[in-house]
Amino acid sequence: MVQKLFLMLSLVGCLWAEDASIAKLFENAQVKGTIIIESLDGKERYVYNDARARTPVLPASTFKIPNTLIALQEGVVSADSIIVWDGVQRNRVEWNHDQNLSSAFKSSCVWCYQRFARAIGLEKYTEYLHQLHYGNAEGGTDVERFWLDGALRISAYEQITFLKKLYKNELPFEQEHLDLLKSIMIGEQGKGYVLRAKTGWAVPKNEAEYGWYVGYVENTKGVYFFATNLLSPTLCKALTLEILKAKGFLE
Repeated sequence: MVQKLFLMLSLVGCLWAEDASIAKLFENAQVKGTIIIESLDGKERYVYNDARARTPVLPASTFKIPNTLIALQEGVVSADSIIVWDGVQRNRVEWNHDQNLSSAFKSSCVWCYQRFARAIGLEKYTEYLHQLHYGNAEGGTDVERFWLDGALRISAYEQITFLKKLYKNELPFEQEHLDLLKSIMIGEQGKGYVLRAKTGWAVPKNEAEYGWYVGYVENTKGVYFFATNLLSPTLCKALTLEILKAKGFLE
């Protein structure tokens, strides 16, 4: 009996330990950062760089996941809204025209979400952040930038916790808004899987920039959540997909 219990604990320990195969892919990519992949029930967890995974950092555009729900719930945007471009030329060509909610989300249109933010206000954001238990739940003082270079912080582990609540419809939003967000989040589809995700790119003051790629994949094995945070923002999505394929989560 004791031997069987020890074996079971050892197997759990292996699943939750630093993953050598993932470490090798990080080494090959010559990049620093972290990734967590965790099953819906929490019985499987693959981690690289646990210390970084527990470090709270700016969410950057991954905050567009809850921000989209907040904007929908507050009625500042809808599935059919046309977000009229203000005519200001910005450094990303895809931002320089009218948007809808889907295009604004997928292109990480900062000016679109800043417009939503001005309509929502810091007081409402603070209420939602605490309701959602999102990271440190601090909205700071600048309603247009608190998720970009302000006070808000979230760790990779906290990203996973939030995404699980989203998947299970345990967030305080109308179901139609949750369903709309999930449809907008679809980024990859293949035989036997659907991947929903969001990128993020943080340029904090007096710190090195970093990127995010967070989301979850539904496949024939179940549902697996992931959060990648790298000091090389442009590699986040590509490295995450490579790791998910190597671990057998993208068929």
